[in-house]
Amino acid sequence: MADLEKLVEQLSELTVLEAAELTKMLEEKWGVSAAAPVAVAAVAAGAGAGEAAEEKTEFDVIIKDVGPKKIDVIKAIRQITTLGLKDAKELAETPGAKVLEQVGKEAAQDAKSKLEAAGATVELA
Repeated sequence: MADLEKLVEQLSELTVLEAAELTKMLEEKWGVSAAAPVAVAAVAAGAGAGEAAEEKTEFDVIIKDVGPKKIDVIKAIRQITTLGLKDAKELAETPGAKVLEQVGKEAAQDAKSKLEAAGATVELA
């Protein structure tokens, strides 16, 4: 039987790229996928999400579309966040960008109304 302590020590010395390559080699040799347990965990987590949706207290504010008034939306982003002009502009130009993450319902609604007033299409997630 292999010396497990020595094996653990050798694996600890691998770089990230070497570890990724090792994973691929083991998947090919054993005919398995390292992603399978992750998919099962995601399905299990998704099953309980329906119950948690009713009790959701934290929201992400996501810009779906800037609309025709990009400058007004950038101003609204700067008002809502502490971002500078360059960062706010990049955020406005990125479809699906999160303006705020994990904020309370009231703050999320306030941010959504300000962005929509500026002409953006916004989603709370």
